[in-house]
Amino acid sequence: MDVTLHLAQQHEADELLGRSPLAALTGMLLDQQVPMEWAFAGPHTITQRLGTDDLDAHEIAAYDPEAFAALLSAKPAVHRYPGSMAKRIQQLCQYLVDHYDGNAAAVWEGVATGEELLRRLKELPGFGTQKAQIFLALLGKQLGVRPKGWREAAGAYGEAKSFRSVADITGPESLTKVRAHKQEMKAAAKATKASGK
Repeated sequence: MDVTLHLAQQHEADELLGRSPLAALTGMLLDQQVPMEWAFAGPHTITQRLGTDDLDAHEIAAYDPEAFAALLSAKPAVHRYPGSMAKRIQQLCQYLVDHYDGNAAAVWEGVATGEELLRRLKELPGFGTQKAQIFLALLGKQLGVRPKGWREAAGAYGEAKSFRSVADITGPESLTKVRAHKQEMKAAAKATKASGK
């Protein structure tokens, strides 16, 4: 991996996401209940506070949980819920240590099919089906990880030029399109709820 993503909309944070598989996974984990840019800037903030230039699954998994929660809680906080997210990041890192010797890229390296990759992503702590499909689409669309059937496994997120998720964001213009799509989805869900269907 060595591409520049445009998810945090901050050069150094995006550069880290493009070269660090663990940073990309961590950003995806953080991407809930906060603006996307805030979530994907999180890994860079964590590296700065740890005094490193990359995230290390072994180091984070072994970190004192209270100290790690404090690290994420320091102002500005890494997430709206820094304590619970600190716990989730440590669970993710422990899983990677236990199953992939701490190497986040091993989750997708050498995987033969999109179905297998989706299964592996869904096994990660904090990754449900939707998050796993979005990350699979990000891997395929921007990071060159394209096992057979990856688009199908990613569902609607794998469609070309769909502008549904972070997988489609390559700059400010596509960010605007994804935001518009999300607003449409929220409005549709609200209308359905209001009509009692």
